[in-house]
Amino acid sequence: MKIFKRTSGLAAAASLVLALSPMSAKATEFINILTGGTSGVYYPLGVAISKVYADNIPDSKVQVQSTKASVENLNLLQQGRGELAFSLGDSVKLAWEGDAEVGFKSKLDKLRGIAAIYPNYIQIVATKESGIKTLADLKGKRVSVGAPKSGTELNARAILGAAGMSYDDLGKVEYLPFGESVELIKNRQLDATLQSAGLGVASIRDLASSLPITVVSVPASVVEKLGPPYVSAEIPAKTYDGQEGGVPTVAVVNFLVTREGVSDEVAYEMTKLIFDNLTGIEAAHKAAAQIKLENATKGMPIPLHPGAERYYKEKGLLK
Repeated sequence: MKIFKRTSGLAAAASLVLALSPMSAKATEFINILTGGTSGVYYPLGVAISKVYADNIPDSKVQVQSTKASVENLNLLQQGRGELAFSLGDSVKLAWEGDAEVGFKSKLDKLRGIAAIYPNYIQIVATKESGIKTLADLKGKRVSVGAPKSGTELNARAILGAAGMSYDDLGKVEYLPFGESVELIKNRQLDATLQSAGLGVASIRDLASSLPITVVSVPASVVEKLGPPYVSAEIPAKTYDGQEGGVPTVAVVNFLVTREGVSDEVAYEMTKLIFDNLTGIEAAHKAAAQIKLENATKGMPIPLHPGAERYYKEKGLLK
């Protein structure tokens, strides 16, 4: 009788071990999407992508993290603290090179590319009462240049430099996210803000609906001095309330980036699902309308993840 009980106990224990073994339980796939401030474009697009992943990647747990955007996102990826990140192209390039001055202590060699997405338009907006109409008019004025060492702030430095200016020429420099910058302008504590984002960004829409604004142009001569990955672009008329005509500016392409530790299968699914669900993602923000499969591998400053590469080969974009 005792032997029978002992055998039953061993069998039960063995069954329990089997039930808890990795072979019988499928591991949860964690996908953390690194975005930007909630009033920018990265965040709503990240939320839309997270829903697509949660609905289509089995056993996945997907979350969206609001961050200071490009530079922070890339550093977090390198540390293994995210699986997908939004970033400006110049930040990705500088991260791969390990530019310490802009916030990358060493080469971020674990970064891998997923896709080129939509261009960020550098949008310099001032209150009409400030009298700012040109880049030169920013001298002596109170300007927010984006969160410290964010992709936006890197853009601000580069553009002012190409225009023969620096932060020293400004009356006051604030390093603030989009939403906070706009609140200070509304309270007459700032004159202008430089925001690198998709067209129709919520923060500038909010400002334009509250105060008369001027959208400041970035001349082609300045864009020429900047060189790649910057390109000439235009903010179309009526993008914001009170903006009657198109305004020349500069743009830089955004990228979706992952890291080498993400499995080939997950990277493949993350890439495929974005292009299979563009209509739904566009509903989250109109900037997504500019995401095109044919442009997905153009200008990629880092190696593609093998999973993404497999998808593009299937689609005939790569041989």
